[in-house]
Amino acid sequence: QKFETGVITVGEFLTLLQVHVPIQKPRRSHLPANCAVSTPPTPEDLMYSQYIYRPKLRIYEEDCQALSQKIDELKVYVDMQDQLLVNVNRSLWEVMRTCSDEELQSFGAELNKMKSCFSKESKIMAHNEKATLYSKLLQSTQEQQEKLQSRMEKLDELIKEAESCLVSLETVRAFSAALFSNSFFPFPLALESVQAEEEELQSVLHLTWLVCLCRELSDLETQSEQMLAEMSQLQEEEKNCWEIVERYKVTVFFPPLFSFMEWEITEWSEQRAVFSFLYDSIELTVVFGPPIDGDVFGEDPSRKIVSLDFESLLDEENAPPSSRLVQRLIFQFIESWGCWQEKCPTLNYLPQVLHDVSSVVSRCKVLGEEIEFLERWGGKFNLLKVDINDTKVKLLFSASMAFAKFELTLSLAANYPSAPLPFTVRKQIGNIGEEEIAAVLSNVPVGYHYLRRTVSLIHQNLLQDPR
Repeated sequence: QKFETGVITVGEFLTLLQVHVPIQKPRRSHLPANCAVSTPPTPEDLMYSQYIYRPKLRIYEEDCQALSQKIDELKVYVDMQDQLLVNVNRSLWEVMRTCSDEELQSFGAELNKMKSCFSKESKIMAHNEKATLYSKLLQSTQEQQEKLQSRMEKLDELIKEAESCLVSLETVRAFSAALFSNSFFPFPLALESVQAEEEELQSVLHLTWLVCLCRELSDLETQSEQMLAEMSQLQEEEKNCWEIVERYKVTVFFPPLFSFMEWEITEWSEQRAVFSFLYDSIELTVVFGPPIDGDVFGEDPSRKIVSLDFESLLDEENAPPSSRLVQRLIFQFIESWGCWQEKCPTLNYLPQVLHDVSSVVSRCKVLGEEIEFLERWGGKFNLLKVDINDTKVKLLFSASMAFAKFELTLSLAANYPSAPLPFTVRKQIGNIGEEEIAAVLSNVPVGYHYLRRTVSLIHQNLLQDPR
């Protein structure tokens, strides 16, 4: 009704076309526990801060500012979802309101294809931005390395000069000792000259001590240079490894076993892997056993799995009834399998587990979309009300032309829509009962959009004008 009258928003129009654009939740970093310790910094800490941490921090701050600017620019388009479609694109609304349900569904499918392409392009852009960030970090590290190298050369020159002074002062000291041993002081000023030379010698010794400290500082700078080089190498290796891991996971470890994937990898480490399903409302945590020798990525198919745990992240209080029904059916399937760790003892069984769960999630997600469609557009099928109780869906039909009003209750299961649904009928007005409904349902083949086709056929065969 909103769509036909022109008061539908852009977001509601996309939902009508079954084009879901979930906004990802931000994953904020947390400071380590020892960050706030107020101990005086050591010379090594100061070296790290000057040549490693501060240059990196400056580059990361510039990158964060650029990302914040992009986010501010994109917020305008996010807010556009709350505006009326007529105001945003009136010509589109005028064309689409004359389309049939099949044309709307086809248009929604094309929009989903475009959304998929845009998602892949955004991932490519994110990888390119990471590559740019790492190149800036590498360039900064090279500049700091050159500064340290220049400083080391100056320190080497200072050390050579100090050693030359030490040799000269040792000669003076030997001459002074010879004078004292022979008691040869022709003038009182000679003694004063020797004392002045000794004071100068003490000063030079102090300078030598400082030179030793500088030498230690130079060693620290060398270590810092080596660590910077290792860090750059590790960052490059990390980038290459992630590319290999992604390719390895998808093409080798997870073969093309299915034509759809309802899961996403949110974490993969040596100890565990975390997968999310159904718009991050279900989480699967897989804990691995000890790694096998020679397994570089920790993904040897024979590696043992210690546990598999499913967790619901759905907000039960604020979620719509259709979403709660979908969650119940999915976890009904999960609980029916019993102990998942027994069915998936090693890593090579994990693709099959993801396939089985994905198939159930996909079917139940379509069911939720069917219920949302009937809640919005049920009036077109003489459907007054859709009520959900646990795993049962109650459909209240009423048609004045057919002089009939009855309530149809369907019992759903996780295997929907692979089998006909058990049902009961409660008559309120008219003569339509279980026999009439059973005759209609016997002509509805199981499969995609089984619930919608059932409602449509009941409306077509039982609730139309008898004339």
